[in-house]
Amino acid sequence: MPSLPASAAEPRHSSGGAGSAGRGRPVQVWERRPVSARAQRLLLEGDTEGRYAGRDDADSGYRLTMALAVACSQPGRQWSPADFHQALIYTPTRGGWWARRLRESKGAEYAERKLTAMLAKAGRFVGAAGTVTGRQDAVEQVGEVRRAVEALAWPARGGKAVDQKNLAARLRLCESAGGLDHFSAVRPLAEQMGCARSTAEASNARLARDGWLILLEAGTGREKPSRWRLALPAHVRDLLTRAIPGQALPPQAVQLATVPEAHTPHTARTPSTPATTVMEGEQASVDTVALASVMAHDACHHWAHGTSGARILACLDPTEGLSRARIVEATSLHRTTVARRLALLTADGLVHEREGLYYLAPRLFGHVRLQRDEALLDQAAAERGTTGLATRRRERHARERALYERHLEERARYRAGPLPRLRLVPEGVLNPHTGELLDARWHGWDLSDPHHPTWHSPGARPRLGPPETACA
Repeated sequence: MPSLPASAAEPRHSSGGAGSAGRGRPVQVWERRPVSARAQRLLLEGDTEGRYAGRDDADSGYRLTMALAVACSQPGRQWSPADFHQALIYTPTRGGWWARRLRESKGAEYAERKLTAMLAKAGRFVGAAGTVTGRQDAVEQVGEVRRAVEALAWPARGGKAVDQKNLAARLRLCESAGGLDHFSAVRPLAEQMGCARSTAEASNARLARDGWLILLEAGTGREKPSRWRLALPAHVRDLLTRAIPGQALPPQAVQLATVPEAHTPHTARTPSTPATTVMEGEQASVDTVALASVMAHDACHHWAHGTSGARILACLDPTEGLSRARIVEATSLHRTTVARRLALLTADGLVHEREGLYYLAPRLFGHVRLQRDEALLDQAAAERGTTGLATRRRERHARERALYERHLEERARYRAGPLPRLRLVPEGVLNPHTGELLDARWHGWDLSDPHHPTWHSPGARPRLGPPETACA
């Protein structure tokens, strides 16, 4: 941020004491308008931490002013445009230097219109983002998205099963971050999902297209990954709100064509479904916490039990058994896929079968619904020949990351411009004024270009310096 004149560096405050306001001292806007302590420091002291630094002074000033506009648009702390103009344009505060520069260059009327538009834009952003007043509110928002993910059916076709793993991994990141905003790079995300980098990238694109993900800031390297926001699409929220127990709603509009079908406590009876298939009892679903804990293990690699096996494990319970039909309904997998996966999971000891019902192995049960037992999962991975594949993926990602960082460094050097020419003739070999050779070891060399000395042909007279210098 550029330096300010001494007269404009600090806001003018009266030194008359507490009673000076009654003697005519004007009350500043931030004293009569509610604003957080952090926003007040940003207004009075400026961006001392460099949080809003941009490409240049104009970009930095716009970011700083927009941050102040967001702070002045919080629920219960809304400022009027006149108050915003008074604090930034007509009061010499450090945080308003960009607004005052705008007034000097384009006039007060243009500056007021610009700040009014920024305040309105910040108000729309705050209204759409929702109110988070503490960690409890953030936990509730993460829980709302988690309940929506678990209430929807994610079929294996079209990459929906991979999208469910993506959301499960991101929900864990959101819980650690304390809100829906989180940082994630594509390679660590792929390692948490237990898939390839290209698969994670395709899943990010689908979720962003469907409204589950919002890219707030693209990453630029290992030290600064991409910043995302997990969101609940409006059409999904509307679908879950209108879902009636006992039936599943069909898509009601074009935008609902790709929305997974909502789970309901009962299976609807349709003309193609006989009455004997209507199931009673509580509907099973895939637990995203359990899915996130097991999906990255070698036992759930694509060549072993895969995503289908991980989803089946995440919907099972060690005490309440599920039939194949209930598992098919919970996972939205085909019945033959469920039968094949259950046979493999039972053979590896991860699932127990009793009288047609399937239970989670007791060794996988813990404080949460599914607790990883490394010994049992490693044994299953060894049976399927996938031991060490997750480690190989992490090592490959580390090599790719190193190559990418090297590419960034080389590109930065290339964009910085050509390097200076290397001087091959050291200083002191020639007299800079007369061009006389001072070092006999360089006798026989053409030293007219100190960056490119050449050996003269036999019988030719060598040039010891620049022609104009030698003639002088």
